[in-house]
Amino acid sequence: MGYEGLDFSEIAGGVSPAFVETLYRKYKADPTSIEAGWREWFDGLENAVSGPSWANPNWPPKDTDSLTAALDPTQMEAAPKPAKPDKPEAKVAAGKTASTEDVAKAAGDSIRAMMLIRTYRVRGHLAANLDPLGAHQSEMPEDLRTEYHGFPDSEIDRPVYLGGALGLETATVRELVNILRANYCGNVGLEYMHIADVEERRFLQERMEGKDKAIEFTETGKKAILGKVIEAEQWEKFLGKKYVGTKRFGLDGGESMIPALEAVIKYGGQYGVREIVYGMAHRGRLNVLANVMAKPFRVIFHEFSGGSANPEDVGGSGDVKYHLGTSTDREFDGINVHMSLVANPSHLEAVDPVVLGKARAIQTYRDDLEAHEQVLPVLIHGDAAFAGQGIVWECLGFSGIRGYNTGGCIHFVINNQIGFTTSPQFARSSPYPSDVAKGVQAPIFHVNGDDPEAVTFVCKMAMEFRQRFKRDIVIDMWCYRRFGHNEGDEPSFTQPIMYSAIKQHPPVSEIYGKRLAEEGVIDGDFVKEKVEQFTNLLEGEFEAGESYKPNKADWFAGRWSGLSVPADAESGRRSVDSGLDRKLFDSLGRTLTTAPDDLEMHKTLRRIIDAKRKMFETGEGFDWATGEALAFGSLLSEGYGVRLSGQDSGRGTFSQRHAVWVDQKDGHGYVPLDQIEHGRFEVLDSPLSEYGVLGFEYGFALADPKTLVLWEAQFGDFANGAQIMIDQFIASGEAKWLRANGLVMLLPHGYEGQGPEHSSARLERYLQLCAQDNMQVANCTTPANYFHLLRRQMHRNFRKPLILMTPKSLLRHKMAVSNADDFLGDSHFRRILSDPSAPADGETKRLVLCTGKVAYDLIEARDAAGDKNTQIVRIEQIYPFPGDPLTERLKKMPALEEVVWCQEEPKNNGAWFFVEPLIEQCLTDAGVKPARATYAGRAAAASPATGLMKRHQAEQGALVAEALGHSVKDEIRRTRQG
Repeated sequence: MGYEGLDFSEIAGGVSPAFVETLYRKYKADPTSIEAGWREWFDGLENAVSGPSWANPNWPPKDTDSLTAALDPTQMEAAPKPAKPDKPEAKVAAGKTASTEDVAKAAGDSIRAMMLIRTYRVRGHLAANLDPLGAHQSEMPEDLRTEYHGFPDSEIDRPVYLGGALGLETATVRELVNILRANYCGNVGLEYMHIADVEERRFLQERMEGKDKAIEFTETGKKAILGKVIEAEQWEKFLGKKYVGTKRFGLDGGESMIPALEAVIKYGGQYGVREIVYGMAHRGRLNVLANVMAKPFRVIFHEFSGGSANPEDVGGSGDVKYHLGTSTDREFDGINVHMSLVANPSHLEAVDPVVLGKARAIQTYRDDLEAHEQVLPVLIHGDAAFAGQGIVWECLGFSGIRGYNTGGCIHFVINNQIGFTTSPQFARSSPYPSDVAKGVQAPIFHVNGDDPEAVTFVCKMAMEFRQRFKRDIVIDMWCYRRFGHNEGDEPSFTQPIMYSAIKQHPPVSEIYGKRLAEEGVIDGDFVKEKVEQFTNLLEGEFEAGESYKPNKADWFAGRWSGLSVPADAESGRRSVDSGLDRKLFDSLGRTLTTAPDDLEMHKTLRRIIDAKRKMFETGEGFDWATGEALAFGSLLSEGYGVRLSGQDSGRGTFSQRHAVWVDQKDGHGYVPLDQIEHGRFEVLDSPLSEYGVLGFEYGFALADPKTLVLWEAQFGDFANGAQIMIDQFIASGEAKWLRANGLVMLLPHGYEGQGPEHSSARLERYLQLCAQDNMQVANCTTPANYFHLLRRQMHRNFRKPLILMTPKSLLRHKMAVSNADDFLGDSHFRRILSDPSAPADGETKRLVLCTGKVAYDLIEARDAAGDKNTQIVRIEQIYPFPGDPLTERLKKMPALEEVVWCQEEPKNNGAWFFVEPLIEQCLTDAGVKPARATYAGRAAAASPATGLMKRHQAEQGALVAEALGHSVKDEIRRTRQG
């Protein structure tokens, strides 16, 4: 590598003396033969040694002939001290040429000084003053001491050549150490030497290093910082007095975060940020809502009194105060910044990927995906959660990945030095909670929370770093939790020593106020006046909160304008025509079957495309993947976006989709759907993550209702790795937080003998979560119905999550096909489907109801047996349950004697327990003979499926026979032969 542009401490730190000796010999023979950086350093070193300021009577040792020996600290320390020369000034007088010994000694000192600088850069944070309580102040690490680097106390006042490092040509070791300790061991400690990028390291060094790098604010700025600290403290005290014993998870002890977050807004606006998306857990949330997000105090007081911040006619379950989000606009220096705080559950860090996904969506429709300047995600963490929750790493892993990168997230860790009742030594194995961020080479600022100026300073620097390099950055603010985990907790049960210290520790405003008074920035009445002003404001707002009446809900504003809640909440009808006109259908067919002339296509893929072309030519045999591509392409042509992500979504887990055609010579990809104008199409092979990626896609759909957002599991039951997202966000987010979402989950499901982990998408779990029209659960069996379901998702005037059991064997099943007419005209999604060879309704004696793949097994078995009295009806949408159309079908079957529900899943899984009472109600409403349905399927089981193919075939044959009333033995034999 070249050394141009590096200061010498970057070049020399860690090099061996022998290496320097070799370079020096080359330099003396021919200066142009070595790197420019080293050449310039040797030039400067010789000049420094020859100059009048260089006067060292004790060096070099007279018996030192080798430059290597002169550069080796161990040999130098072992060598006897030479006698003082009679006339040292004659040897180093101005204008005389430096001797080899002079240069050797100077080089040795200089190299060791560079090692000292590098050590402070790497490990100086270990000696920083970070803990406000003083409980974790470690001794100066040995390798930060001058003696360790070959500079005994007797020599620390001797000048050393630095070659421009820290902005200095020369300095004494004492001066050097004082500067380094001020830079790296004060109230801010910086970890950044793990970063590979030289420009990023240099950026941080330029702002941290040098004798003039003290943290400085104007008097106006200092007063503003103190004012925000006072407001943060008084807000917590006011809530504590008005709502005694009520949980609020106060920020007490970490109030410096409030002016720091204001700095993010202010400086962010100056650097081009126009929108900030926040995510945070409980601690300090109400303070952030009030003092950063500017949520009206009266609204928060109203909620504390048991009221809702939403109009009375909106509905929903609501949530506790410290889970709620908000959105607002703040203006600094004439620049307006829109901010939103995402609502979240108690599950720590679960909101992180949601924030990132939302930020990515906003960047997309703001056309900010290249610059990443306008939209900033900010995540506020607790120390124990940042270290302990794996989702943090999943989110850090997004930072440099195509399709998930948000241009850098600012992570702010409220380091209370405790997690609930667990001390750090029991909560993690690393020195800091932030160590996980080193894996993505994020710079990490550690800062003392009792110094609001330092906290604000590092936020300003973080903002500048993010806007320049578009990388994640971490701020680890060491503070404390004045009360317990919540205000009703007794922390001294488990941390008596810590809480004894906290009781005696003055608040941040007192410490900082005293400091400003000593500096002459404020007078003695400043704090008192600020406290009175803010308390009076809160008293007025408290009274206003008693009569506060919300007049609107904001969940259908902005990009959601024009959408609403469905008018017929529980019916599930809401059908829309979703067929295409012939011209668009044919145009899409050409797009999906035409490859560029220069694309070297895989021979098997070429056969697939040829078969697809034949579908469009004949109008028959459309398979699942083609139906899906038609849905995507038609939505794109109408101006909607389509975003599909999953671990193998480009090709498809079962090699069925082929949304990306990869050139077999150079590996570049061609995406047919990218050729469609108007809409934006993204198909992403995601990181090997379920929890993080599903949360990211939920966040994307949260921000953009005009994009069809789909997440695809590799196999359906892999989604259980993201169960928190399903339970806390997808199923309940609308009820808790009045936030609609149209996310689609594609979950491969179907029993084909592939074992316990490759059979069931756990349909029963989603159905158990269904209530109050919160989401949709479907299990389609035809390509056309899948096509219409996807188009319906975007064409209705509301959004609901869609959980879809997608097929595996049906992707290529000879019966699971559709014709062109099924996609055209006034066609639409059908919630129930009859089989193609069903007996007449009047002749139907047995009705088998089912959902998904088993329908085709039943149809084939019935037809093979010549059964003319059994009809198979598929329930394509299980929730909201299609009770009305099913009831109407039942009314047309006067000869009906038996109704059976058939499923592949074990009895304790699948849809049986969910649909049984619903089917019974339909039978009652239809007035037919059977009063209840009977069950045909696998017995209850602990494992979702067997891993033995013969056993699977026997079970499948038995359940099909039971459902049809056939001979079990004959059906098992037929199934095995098939």
